[in-house]
Amino acid sequence: MKIFIDTANIEEIRECAAMGVIDGVTTNPTLVAKTGRKFEEVLGDIVEVVDGPISAEIVSPDADGMVAEARGLAAIHRNIVIKFPLTAEGLKAVRRSSKEGIKSNVTLCFSPAQALLAAKAGATYVSPFVGRLDDVSASGMDLIHQIVQIYENYGFDTQVIVASIRSPMHLVEGALAGAHVATCPYSVIKQLVKHPLTDIGIERFLADWQKVPR
Repeated sequence: MKIFIDTANIEEIRECAAMGVIDGVTTNPTLVAKTGRKFEEVLGDIVEVVDGPISAEIVSPDADGMVAEARGLAAIHRNIVIKFPLTAEGLKAVRRSSKEGIKSNVTLCFSPAQALLAAKAGATYVSPFVGRLDDVSASGMDLIHQIVQIYENYGFDTQVIVASIRSPMHLVEGALAGAHVATCPYSVIKQLVKHPLTDIGIERFLADWQKVPR
């Protein structure tokens, strides 16, 4: 499974890249707004740090506007992937953009039917939001299982990104389901590293090391 970091904070990206555990980055307007910087500047910094897919979201409401935005963002760097909303206009834009070789990440997916349409439109990735489904008493991980099964049934090339991850278990369960990617906030990636038994083991080894004659 590939791990993307879900942030626009360049320091968070640099730290996780230094650990060698991230394969790409996903951003959205909310994350970019938190930086207080221009979108193009943020993307420029990210592509210098991570040599992998970098998802950048467009905001136009209609297909023509989406395609125009997609062309501009894709021109920034070969690794830029355009995030399109899972709407009728978004699917039209995905179809048109894919014919131009622009990679796409169809976002805000909440049903297997939506995911099927994204794949048929030619999406490179689809992003089911598991955490937001859990928030409304639905099972986000059931959706991941369903999408993976549908894609396997028909040989779609679209990759499944487990998105809206809230805990390490979302990543683990997504990996067990066969999802291709998990995109995690910085806080969850830090949690993935931690285990109390690891900390206890280190403390004991260090304590015993002090007893070794010098």
